[in-house]
Amino acid sequence: MRIYDSYTNKKREFQPKNTPVRMYVCGITPYAAAHVGHAMSTVLFDVMRRYLEYSGYVINHIQNFTDIDDKLITASNQEGESVQTLAEYYIDEYLRHMDTLNVQRAHEYPRASQMIPEIIAMVQGLVEKGYAYESSGDVYYRVTRFANYGQLSHRTLDGMMAGARVEVTELKEHPMDFALWKTAKPGEPSWESPWGPGRPGWHIECSAMSLARLGPVLDIHGGGQDLIFPHHENEIAQTEAYTGQSPFSHFWVHNGLLQLSDTKMSKSLGNLVTIAQALSQVSPMALRLYFLSSHYRSSLAYSKEGLATQEKAMSRLRDSLLREAPANPTGTSLDPEQYKHRFITAMDDDLNTPQALAALFDLAREINRVVPMGTSIKAAQGTLEELLGVLGLTLDGPVHEATQSEPLLDILIELRSELRNTRQYDLADSIRKRLEKLGIQLEDTPTGTTWSIGN
Repeated sequence: MRIYDSYTNKKREFQPKNTPVRMYVCGITPYAAAHVGHAMSTVLFDVMRRYLEYSGYVINHIQNFTDIDDKLITASNQEGESVQTLAEYYIDEYLRHMDTLNVQRAHEYPRASQMIPEIIAMVQGLVEKGYAYESSGDVYYRVTRFANYGQLSHRTLDGMMAGARVEVTELKEHPMDFALWKTAKPGEPSWESPWGPGRPGWHIECSAMSLARLGPVLDIHGGGQDLIFPHHENEIAQTEAYTGQSPFSHFWVHNGLLQLSDTKMSKSLGNLVTIAQALSQVSPMALRLYFLSSHYRSSLAYSKEGLATQEKAMSRLRDSLLREAPANPTGTSLDPEQYKHRFITAMDDDLNTPQALAALFDLAREINRVVPMGTSIKAAQGTLEELLGVLGLTLDGPVHEATQSEPLLDILIELRSELRNTRQYDLADSIRKRLEKLGIQLEDTPTGTTWSIGN
């Protein structure tokens, strides 16, 4: 099996150094509803884990939650909720959606706020080694001290500064130095430290969490391509300087980004579709299939037309698995092994899910084609179901079918919102309950109310 490593910019044979395989994936910052870009990244790394386990590896999978962050503090102040309450609300919502998408739970989900002693110890160690310095209660990492800084993103310090949004402050020795610890501001969550009350910077938390849960050397570190710089670059600098061991991770795996109108989908940009909104337009398995229809390193454009295509494709797979063999079989048997071989060959080549799916759709077509001849389709259906399972695709769960009633649902949701705004809560609740009896679930989110069937 070969996996593309962003550090070396090439596919390399996967030879893990640890047993179990140590796999760390950067999670979400839970300050608002997670969007489908988050879902895509999580599904893609779920498929990587599933295929590695299918190939015989034992995996220790850790995914973090950044539950202390500037954006989270801002959202907390805006909504009048504590940072912890807000973070846990969106974490729970995200995990429920991942369950719906048949994502295996990580073995552990550490939170940044739970790792403060480990973070402080790591920052202290970097200061003692000369890789970090205190400045007016802040602590910064000294990038010029780390010889390999920039090797993951393949750029120099001068190249990083050109056109970059660099925080200009007299507190730094170098403009590219980044914060490991931030001094407390009024009204912000803070913890006592050797440098006074404060909180961790963004990058140090992942280094501390991965070190505490998986040790100094990882086999796989994953995340979106937008995390290569500065987040993952800074993780390498922090961790290798602190532990004295290199490489921090043997494989750096980055998924392409989900785009909306030719722009990366982002909560900060505001151009997003939440997971709840997506699940109101398509079934969970069709959404999962949509993510896998493109290679994980490629960008994917989000569209309702694309979702509808995958809904139909999922129906074809479902029909093949449910098709009954005739009572009096005749003709030649269908050998599914060639399709299984194609599937494994594709997945061994840097998890080429489009090619793997092509093999499965060809197998499904053959199952449908040979049924009238009465061939032995049970073995073929068993193979198809087995390999779909490797991709996390299942027959379980709701099927979304677009109907002419969707505009009427939108009208009802708008009417319910108006009733809530005028404090006519009894009538608003009545609409929700009557829709629930019809199998239609409503979900109120900060960006509006969405609906789904059977979720």
